[in-house]
Amino acid sequence: VQLVESGGGSVQAGGSLRLSCAASGSTYSSYCMGWFRQAPGKEREGVAGIDNNGSIRYGDSVKGRFTISKDNAKNTLSLQMNSLKPEDTAMYYCAADPAGSCRWFLLRKESYRHWGQGTQVTVS
Repeated sequence: VQLVESGGGSVQAGGSLRLSCAASGSTYSSYCMGWFRQAPGKEREGVAGIDNNGSIRYGDSVKGRFTISKDNAKNTLSLQMNSLKPEDTAMYYCAADPAGSCRWFLLRKESYRHWGQGTQVTVS
């Protein structure tokens, strides 16, 4: 299982970015997948998650601004981030795990065993 994030960068407040996670090494249609972020000195927090049935959850701080999507044919997970705020600044990580208990805990980092290396998002 390999997860590789891309799309991070620097943007002004109010701007947009689209993150992508290329997944390989397994059949991700049967996986839960999620986006997490971690700012310096803070805990890693769940941003958005999607299960094998397409059910989605968002963290309260990003609802209405971020959209998660999954392309099973391309084994790709995306995160469209709009109306970005300085407090969105963090390293963003893609995560995956075979669908099981993760379906009920999509935003808990303990639900995922597979992680990417992260991509930095900076909002000023």
